[in-house]
Order: sequence, then C-alpha cells, then structure tokens
Amino acid sequence: MEIKLHSFLTSNLLNKYLVGETSMKESKEVEYFIDNYPEVASAYEKLQDNLEIIAKAGAVDVPNNILQDILESLEDNNETKVIQLVQNKRISWYSYAATAAAVLFAVSTFFLYQKNQNLVDENNVVVEEIFDLRSDIDNNNSKLEELSRELMKLNDPDAKKYVINGNERAKNLKTVAYINPVEKTSMIDVITLPKLPKEQHYEIWAEMQDRMVNLGILDESNRKLKQIPYVEDALALSIKISTKGDSINQNNAAVAEISLKD
Repeated sequence: MEIKLHSFLTSNLLNKYLVGETSMKESKEVEYFIDNYPEVASAYEKLQDNLEIIAKAGAVDVPNNILQDILESLEDNNETKVIQLVQNKRISWYSYAATAAAVLFAVSTFFLYQKNQNLVDENNVVVEEIFDLRSDIDNNNSKLEELSRELMKLNDPDAKKYVINGNERAKNLKTVAYINPVEKTSMIDVITLPKLPKEQHYEIWAEMQDRMVNLGILDESNRKLKQIPYVEDALALSIKISTKGDSINQNNAAVAEISLKD
C-alpha cells in the first residue's frame, strides 16, 4: 500500500486535479486518496496554498518600460515596413497592442510554468520526507522490538544472573552474565572494562571438567547485551587478558571468574 501511495503522490495527479485537468475517473481516484490518506490531504492543502501564492504573485504589475521597449524594437525593424495607407496609424497601433499582449501573455505563461515546476519539486520533496519519516519509525519500532525480546530473556524466571567482578589485576572490571539452562541461551552485559594496550584484549572462557572453551572477545565499546555461545555443563566463567594473534592463551591467568555451580 505504501508503494501505491508513493506512486500516486509522484504521479502529478494532484496538480492536474487542482487546476481542473483530470478526467472523471482520475478525479474520483484523487478524491479517494484525499479522503483516506492524511499525507495526501496535507499535500493537497499545501498545493492549494502555493497556488494562491502564485495567483497573488501573478498579479504583480508589469514594469512600465516593457511595452515601450517592444514598440521601439518593432519601429527599428525596417524590413517590416509596408506602403503607407491612410489608415496605417490605426492598423499599426492595433498591431503593436496585439504584439505587446502576446509578449505579456508569454511572460506570464513562462512565470506560471516555472512556479508550477517549483510546486512539483516541492511536492516530491514532501513525499520523500514522508517516506523517510516512515522509514525512521519502522527502524525505531524494530529496535524497540529487539530490546523487548532481550528484556523478556532477562526477565525469564529460568534465567540466572551472574555478576563477574575483576580481581586485583582488573579492579574496575564488571560484567553480568545471564544464562538460561532451559532455553539454552547465554548473554553477557559489559559494564566496565579497564583499558588495555592496543595489542591486547579481553576474552571470556567457559571452564569444563577437562578443558577450557573460548566464548569470544569482550569489548566495552559495544555497550549492549551480547549473545555468547551456550556451553552445556560449564563449571565456571572466567575473563582473561590475551594478546592478539596468540592462539595459546587458555592457560593465561584469569582477571575475573565466577562459579556456575550452586
């Protein structure tokens, strides 16, 4: 339906309807959109206001020297002269008047055409702004839905919360893990991480009965809940400082850890 609305607003039917150039079928279509879509009604009202402004602008007096310039130009053109007759003055006067009227009409027509083009451009801008606003609303709704899903996971009665504080090597470190053994999901919320040299980073590990499992890198710049792999029968979680590119780091000393067993 939004595609159909966008197609209508960019079809120039509103402009034709405003100046009475639509067929009966087109008029019914325009009136249907005006009655059922606030965006179209708003655009139509704006076109009416702009048309009123144009009508007022078109009533501006023509500069006094335009007609005189036209007459002088015609008089200077010797090729248009004919044999003088008794009634020549009257005929020339009517010719000048007709020419001046034609020029004034052409100027007015061009002026109105330019204004109409400006209205069309402005109408298209309004349409684009409407759809940009709709897109922003959709994006915000999507983020709210995602946040709502995350909150539901946190508030699930089966989810367990584990606060992981740093030891002497990382006193300001604090993260919170949410583990749901029923849904088999794990999430980590990074609250604070002490800064490290560029070549180092924090990693979170799951301690098993016979091995350690790397669950990923922790980065304070991403301050939102982060999904981490769920590990069945994990005994504890620990956070370690590792050097980038070092594949042998599971034996590094932990700077924070917590048991997952009651």
